[in-house]
Amino acid sequence: MRPILKAGVRILRPGEYEALREAIPKEKHKIMFDAALFTGMRYIELQRFKSHPSWYDEQGGYIYLPPEASRKKRRKMRERYVYLSYVGREAVSKFLKIRYKPPSRITWNENLKRWASEAGLDPVGISAKTTRKTWESWLVASYPDQTLLIAMNQGHTELTAMKHYLNLPFTKEDLRKIRVYTKGWCDEEV
Repeated sequence: MRPILKAGVRILRPGEYEALREAIPKEKHKIMFDAALFTGMRYIELQRFKSHPSWYDEQGGYIYLPPEASRKKRRKMRERYVYLSYVGREAVSKFLKIRYKPPSRITWNENLKRWASEAGLDPVGISAKTTRKTWESWLVASYPDQTLLIAMNQGHTELTAMKHYLNLPFTKEDLRKIRVYTKGWCDEEV
C-alpha cells in the first residue's frame, strides 16, 4: 500500500508501526518510540516531560503540560491535558522508569528513517512528527464524535483536526487494530 502522507509527514498504519517498532534494536528506543506515539506529544514536550515526571497523573490517566512544556510560538493552547489510552498509560510508565535522555530531534529523525528502512518501509515523510500525527489520526478514526476534545488534547483547533486528520485511507483491518491501541482513551470506564 502507498504511504499515507499529510503535509509531507508520514502517518503510520498499525502494521507499519508494528514493523518499525520491531526493527528498533534497543529496548530503550522502543520505549521512547511508544511514548512518543501513544502520548502524541510534540518531541520537545516529550523531552521536557522526561525531566518532569510529576506532570503525569497515573491515577487519572493523563499528563498535564504546563506552559513551559512547549515554547512553540504559534501554539494554540498554552497548557493542556494529554489523555492516555490503556496502551499509552503502560508506555508512559515504562518511559518514566528508564534511565535514558531522549536524543536531539535530528538524531531521532535519523534513527526513525534508518529503522523504517531496516523494517522494509519506505522512509518517505518519517520524522519525529510522524508519531504525533499518527496518534491524532488514530484518535479521530476511533472517536470521530470527539474531534474537539482530540484537538484540545493535541493542542490544536478543531479546524486543524478536520483539515489534517479526517478522511484518511485506513482499511477495515487498520481500523480494527487502531481501536485496540486507542481503547481507554478518555473513556468513562478508565
